[in-house]
Amino acid sequence: MSDPPRPGSGTGLPKLVLGALGVVFGDIGTSPLYALRECFSSAHAVGASRENVLGVLSLVFWALLLVVGVKYVAYVMRADNRGEGGILALMALAHHRVGVGTRSAGAVMTFGLIGAALLYGDGMITPAISVLSAVEGLRLVAPELGGLVIPITVAILVVLFSVQHRGTERIGNVFGPITALWFLMLAALGIAHIVGEPAVLVAISPVHAISFLVREGGRAALVVGSVFLVVTGGEALYADMGHFGLKPIRFGWFALVAPSLLLNYFGQGALLLADPGAAADLFFRMVPAWAMGPAVALATAATVIASQAMISGTFSVTRQAMMLGYWPRVRVDHTSTAEIGQIYVSSVNWLLMVATVGLVLGFRSSASLASAYGIAVSSTMVLTTLLAWVVARRAWGWPAWKAGAVTALLLVFDLAFFGTNALKIADGGWLPIVVAVSVYLMMTTWRRGRAILGERVRARIVPLEDFYELVHVERPARVPGTAVFMTGNSSGTPPALLQNFQHNKALHSVNVLLTVQTEEVPRVPAEERVSVEVLRAIECERREGDRAGDEQVRFVRVVARYGFTERPDVPRMLAAASVPDFAPNHATYFLGRETLLPVGKYGMVAWRERLFAALSRNAEAATAFFNLPPERVLEIGSQIEL
Repeated sequence: MSDPPRPGSGTGLPKLVLGALGVVFGDIGTSPLYALRECFSSAHAVGASRENVLGVLSLVFWALLLVVGVKYVAYVMRADNRGEGGILALMALAHHRVGVGTRSAGAVMTFGLIGAALLYGDGMITPAISVLSAVEGLRLVAPELGGLVIPITVAILVVLFSVQHRGTERIGNVFGPITALWFLMLAALGIAHIVGEPAVLVAISPVHAISFLVREGGRAALVVGSVFLVVTGGEALYADMGHFGLKPIRFGWFALVAPSLLLNYFGQGALLLADPGAAADLFFRMVPAWAMGPAVALATAATVIASQAMISGTFSVTRQAMMLGYWPRVRVDHTSTAEIGQIYVSSVNWLLMVATVGLVLGFRSSASLASAYGIAVSSTMVLTTLLAWVVARRAWGWPAWKAGAVTALLLVFDLAFFGTNALKIADGGWLPIVVAVSVYLMMTTWRRGRAILGERVRARIVPLEDFYELVHVERPARVPGTAVFMTGNSSGTPPALLQNFQHNKALHSVNVLLTVQTEEVPRVPAEERVSVEVLRAIECERREGDRAGDEQVRFVRVVARYGFTERPDVPRMLAAASVPDFAPNHATYFLGRETLLPVGKYGMVAWRERLFAALSRNAEAATAFFNLPPERVLEIGSQIEL
C-alpha cells in the first residue's frame, strides 16, 4: 500500500496556482468592491479629506501585509499538518504537542472547536452576501432588473451549489482564468489612477495610520470595522491549503493577488484625493465609461466565485471534524485522483445552500447582511493566533520572547478587528454566533456521547482469555472462511464476536478482530498503517473429512491507523496486510449496531442524549463509511442505555 499523495504533489504548480485563484482567493479578491466605500460612504464613515484617505489607506496596507501576508501566508501556513490546513488541523497539531488530558489540551481543543463552529456561520453568510452584492451591481447597467435581484440571486446560488459535486479541481479550472482576469483588471485600474496622483503612495508609512487613529478617536474605531473587510477571506487561504497545497497558495498571493489588491486600493485612494465625491460608487467610478459593461459583468462573476473559498473550506472542516470524532459519519466524495484534499460533502453542501437562500430571502440586501458579516471571521482569527502560539512554542521550539512578540503583534490587529465587529452583534452579528453555538453544541455532544457509549460498551467486554476458555469448553462448530469483527477497542472480545458465538455456536476458520483508529495527523505513512498480531489457535468440533489441524480456529488482532483526512477502506487494507489465511473473497464482516436508550444516568442532560441518539440514527452507515461490500456484512444489534 503506497502513501497517499500530499496536496500539491499530483499536478504542476502553474495549474494548481490557477485552480487556487478560482477557489481560494475569490473571497478576499472581491473586497475592493465595497471595503473602502464603507470607510467613506456608510453611516459610520469619515470624510474623504486628504488626511483621512491617507490614514485609511495606511490601515489597509498594513492590515493586508500583516494579517494576510505575514500572519497567514508566511506564519500560520508554516503549521503544515502534513499538507493539511485549517483551524482543526492546527488544533490537532497543537493538541498533539501539549499532551492529552492536560489543562492546556482542554483549552486547545475548545479553541479549535469554537473556531471551526464559527467557520460554519461565516460559510453561510459569505455566499449570500457575495452573490447578492454581485446581482445588485447589475442595477448600474440595467435598472429595470431591480425587482428581479432576489430571484436572480437565488437562482445563481442554486446553480453554484449544484456544481460543487464536480470538485474543486474542475471548478478551479473554470473559475481560475476568470479570477486571474479579475485581478489583472484590479491592478490595471489602480495603476491608471495612481499615475495621476502618485502622492497617494506615501500612505505606505504607518505614521498616517497612527495619526488617523489618534485624530479620529472613537470614529476611527468604527472605520476599522470597515477596514476589516479587506482581510476577510484570509482564513480561507489556510483552510483550503489541503485542496491545493502550500506552494500554489503562497505563489499566487505574492505574485498576483497581493500586488493587485494593493494597487487597486491605492488607486481608489488616488481617485478620492482627486474627487472626494466619488466615495458612494468608488470602485466603479474608477472604470472608464466605455468599459463599464464588461467591468460589471466581470465583477458579477468574481463575486459569485468568491463564495467558493468558504464552501470548499467548510467541506475540509467537516471531514476533519468527522475523522477526529467531533462530527457524525457523513459521506465524503474525493473529486480528484491526484489531490487527496479535493473533496465534496453532499449533506453539508445542501444544508449550506438552504441556509444561504434563507439568508437572501430574509435580509434581502447586501447592506443588511453586512451587519452580520465579520464577527465569525474576526473571532476565528483570534483563536488561530492563539493556537499558532502553541505550535510555535511546542512544535517549532521558538523561545517564549520570539513567539510572544509575534503573537502580540498579530493580536493587536485581531483584537481590534474583533472589537469593532462586536459592535455589529445587535444589528445582525448575532446570526453567525447562534449558528456557531449550535454547531459547537452538536460537536461536543457527539464527542461526549461517543465517549459515554464507548465506556458502556467497554463495561460489557469479556476478556479474551475468558472467551478462549469458553470456546475450549464448548468446542463450537467450525465454519470455513474469514470473519472480520470490527470493534472500537483494541483489547478484549468484540461484542459482535461474543454475541455471534452465543447465538450460533460456531466460529469461522479465521477470526480477525479489527480496530480502526484515527490519529491526529492528516495522513498515516504506509509502513505505520497496520499492525497484525496472531493471538491463538483453538480446536473446535472435528468434522468428517477434516485433516489433522483443520479443526482449529485462529484469532488475529489487526489495528489499522488512518489520518483525519483519510477515508478508511477496510477490504483494501486487509488485502494488503499480512493476515494469515485471510481470503478477501470469502470474508464476512460483523458489525455491532447499537440502539441507544436515553435514560439520563450517565453524564449527559436529557436533551443532549436525545440529540446524540438522533445524530447516531442519521449518521452514515458503517458499511459505507468503511467501504465494506454490503452483501458480505452482518449486523448484530444490541440496546445500550445512555
